[in-house]
Amino acid sequence: MSKKKIRKWNNLIHRDVGYFFFGLTLIYSISGIAMNHKVMKHWDPEYIVNNYSFTSDLDLKQETITEEKVLLLLKELGETKNLKKFYYPNKKTLKIFIKGGNIVFNLKTKEGEIETARKRQVFNQVDWLHYNPNLWWTYFSDIYAVALIVLAITGLFVIRGKKGIKWRGAIIATIGLLFPILFLIFFM
Repeated sequence: MSKKKIRKWNNLIHRDVGYFFFGLTLIYSISGIAMNHKVMKHWDPEYIVNNYSFTSDLDLKQETITEEKVLLLLKELGETKNLKKFYYPNKKTLKIFIKGGNIVFNLKTKEGEIETARKRQVFNQVDWLHYNPNLWWTYFSDIYAVALIVLAITGLFVIRGKKGIKWRGAIIATIGLLFPILFLIFFM
């Protein structure tokens, strides 16, 4: 096969594989950024978590608390329809589970804290895919990983001459390869 035909096939493969895996590249890129910052505890890409404190004038004592009294507290907080269940982790604390969160209420100080969580759209879904949710997705992800190898190799040969792999491309590729190597040397 001539060099011209090899170059033509290289470029066709690079282009078409790139087009086919465009969406998956976006999914793994977005979720990868999100997961990096989740590990660093900058934010939770999967859930929006809200915490806020409150006080209540209701006279609640462990011995006299009924579901009706818990519902009165929830009415003050605008959570009446969200009650799941409640219990006492200790004598001075009432813990209430609500849809999408929970409430911890101190029976002595009459102070409480509500924590709610809701799924963060887009990030929740792409993170779910990134974690390989089932066997078929794992196989598809493996195919994608092989495709990335193909894209990396064919990408080296798309441009010819001084701007390609013979000069400028080789320098840039070498610099790019040095970053992970130096990171491993200095931080592992």
